[in-house]
Amino acid sequence: MAQVIMPKMGDGMSEGTILRWLKKEGDAVEVGDIIAEIETDKASVELPADVAGKMATIVAKEGDTVPVGAVIAEILAQGEQPQIFRAAEAPSAPAESAPAPEGAPEAEAVRTEPPVQERVKASPLARRIAQEAGIDLAMVKGTGPGGRIVERDVQQFLASQQAAPRPPIVEPTRPAVAVAEMPSLSGGEPLSRMRRLIAERTTLTKQTVPHFYVTMDIDMTEAMALREKLNASLPEDTPKLSVNDLVTKACALALARYPRVNVFYQNERIYPSGEIHIGIAVALPDGLIVPVLRHCERKTLKQIAAETRQLVEKARAGRLTPEEYTGATFSVSNLGMYGVDEFIAIINPPAVAILAVGAVQKQPVALDDDTIVVRPRMKVTISADHRALDGAVAAEFLRELKRILENPYVMVE
Repeated sequence: MAQVIMPKMGDGMSEGTILRWLKKEGDAVEVGDIIAEIETDKASVELPADVAGKMATIVAKEGDTVPVGAVIAEILAQGEQPQIFRAAEAPSAPAESAPAPEGAPEAEAVRTEPPVQERVKASPLARRIAQEAGIDLAMVKGTGPGGRIVERDVQQFLASQQAAPRPPIVEPTRPAVAVAEMPSLSGGEPLSRMRRLIAERTTLTKQTVPHFYVTMDIDMTEAMALREKLNASLPEDTPKLSVNDLVTKACALALARYPRVNVFYQNERIYPSGEIHIGIAVALPDGLIVPVLRHCERKTLKQIAAETRQLVEKARAGRLTPEEYTGATFSVSNLGMYGVDEFIAIINPPAVAILAVGAVQKQPVALDDDTIVVRPRMKVTISADHRALDGAVAAEFLRELKRILENPYVMVE
């Protein structure tokens, strides 16, 4: 007998939702068969079987949100009997009664009568949201399988409570003071799963990681000329090189020169990485995801461009695998396409740095002979974890990045 558990498919994953079962109870299963589709905060992922046998009890139904490590089904070998039972099927044993201690009937009643909240069928995520909002689940109508309360039920209940008229609040008389007051809020849109997890992780990161920031201005004259030359040589149906592709390749070369930036920090220890895996921040309609371009130290500029396009397309289609959005040793976030001059980004732990890239813009520049010329310039800002890096190291890394982008032919040698 093999238990099927909710797998951990990402560094920050704590729960997953069963989108659909592809195997039913009683179906034969071979090793590698896809038995279910799981939705994480990042993507929809196929769940393969690790063993062969027969699909037995399916505990988690479609639409259920389940914590990582929880049993969701079992697969039986020939002749094995089920070891997992649903609540309605579980064999019951007569409860042994013991005389209550004299003089303490109330204590016995508290111990034997479970609270209403425990008897309500609800997904773990629904229970957590209800607990945080102070909601009694007995007041919520479940729309999940068998009347089970799921996340959307709690969110809809919250929305209905916020929209309901409230009794007027009588405030004590106050002196007339010209103060702008917050308007009364009602309704509101609950955070999506991805938005909520982004909120939790960025809040935790900013509270626990001591960020510092270093900005540098880079002359992109030669880099833009190289980009134009390379794009002109590509076939018409081939995706063109972007500024971000140049930055990614330049970061790979700079990280190889300054490996102290290409490390992980965890549990008060620094773990060097002999490989360079660069995360590329991709904006989605409901949030942000960072697919990872692996082994950038081995890739040419054109390979980086082609693989980045593939990852971005998969990210926007919600089809990234866990291996494609975990393990970044460094990340790049680019808002230049929106005309942003400069910004700072939040580090993606356990990596210790991320680069924020602004727009390439024409600006007047004073040369050494005091003449003024117009050049394309770009600002980049590195956010670094002060537990692992100091300002001098971050500055040296940016200086190397600047040297490479201002002498870009080193990227195609």
